[in-house]
Amino acid sequence: MTGFLRYSSLIFLVCLLTSCVAPSNSSNTSVVTTTPSPSASASPVTTPETTSVQVTLPVLDALLGDEKFVAQAKQKLQLSDGQIDSLKRASSSEIARLQETNAEDTDGNATDARTRASDELRKILGDDKARQLASLANDYWSKGDTGDQPEASTGKVEMLKGPNAVPTDTRIVVNIPAFRMDLFQDGSLVKSYKVGIGYPEFPLPFGLRKAQQIIFNPTWTPPDSPWVAKMKNVTAGETVKAGDKDNPLGPIKIPIGLPSLIHGGKSPAKIGKFASHGCVGLTNAQIKDFAAQLAKASNTTDITDSEVTSYLADKEKTKTVKLNQTVPVELRYETIVLEDGKLHIYKDVYAQDTNTEEDLRAVLEANGVRLEDLSEQQRTEILNALKDVKKETVIDISSVAKKGYPAPVDLDTGNTDKRGSKARIKK
Repeated sequence: MTGFLRYSSLIFLVCLLTSCVAPSNSSNTSVVTTTPSPSASASPVTTPETTSVQVTLPVLDALLGDEKFVAQAKQKLQLSDGQIDSLKRASSSEIARLQETNAEDTDGNATDARTRASDELRKILGDDKARQLASLANDYWSKGDTGDQPEASTGKVEMLKGPNAVPTDTRIVVNIPAFRMDLFQDGSLVKSYKVGIGYPEFPLPFGLRKAQQIIFNPTWTPPDSPWVAKMKNVTAGETVKAGDKDNPLGPIKIPIGLPSLIHGGKSPAKIGKFASHGCVGLTNAQIKDFAAQLAKASNTTDITDSEVTSYLADKEKTKTVKLNQTVPVELRYETIVLEDGKLHIYKDVYAQDTNTEEDLRAVLEANGVRLEDLSEQQRTEILNALKDVKKETVIDISSVAKKGYPAPVDLDTGNTDKRGSKARIKK
């Protein structure tokens, strides 16, 4: 899913509309359903109210390609076909602008993207309906559509409370500004990954999702879209086979509710950067490792290293394996993280106004420390960092050693040079 202007980039743009849908079964597709063991406690997820990014025109463009969203917009807001068509033209024009300016070669500006969306919605719908549509789109984007996933069992899991909360169960935690994904098993952090996140125009949602299946050799069906018509070797509605150079999903995808995936296909150069349209991006090596780790954490015995090799051997055969245990996926947005005695302040990549003294105090107090307890030098250094952080600032706070969120475990940076990967772990 990368780049607007180049041919390969366009593939990534349109795959947003279809990439999270599990492939249908056919003679070339098999589904492996494991029998849950007595110890596996499936935990379906309920999504609480969460703070999330505001809608952008590219996000709206993707949503307007979703029949469910369009139906909701017509029913709840009483929008006419003419208004829907006007919204589609406005959002498509924004995509064209991004293509012409090759916008994905820069970091982009989340505030500008949201302002352009707000102006266009007001122009087309008026103030009241513009606000209502923005709210509907933001809610739909944040919660995701889980219709493509298998039915979950009874039980509820919620987003963890408080800043930098540490799981006590099995779950995936993605901290978006840190470009980091962690896998916990029974409260222990077992593996950490550097990841690529959504561009500011296609922000990764915030909130609680769930992982219930792993799809090996996923196919891709390009949507009926004006961008597809401009592409070479790709036709709307025609299945692009797994392993094909025009398939942007890599060897494995893990749906976590439309429009988002955890998937491979990213180059090492995109890890730790903006790299997707609403998905968590990994290299092919990372996604293979993560699939095996997720299988172990969810007590899914059908995904051993040898089975993964077997599943991926036939690139034209798609396999869907249901996890024995539903795994909650927390998509967090925390720019201030106390981690094992060090305060990490990350760039506010989606302009959510989170690098504030109020948020800082909340993080410290959650660990039994007041800002006033720190030395004057520490306070000055921290408050200055909040005002101007380029990507990440790390400040030692010896008084809170061993407190806070855990440091990365066996961090996989996406660099195939293991020695380089280990070197990067050091602070």
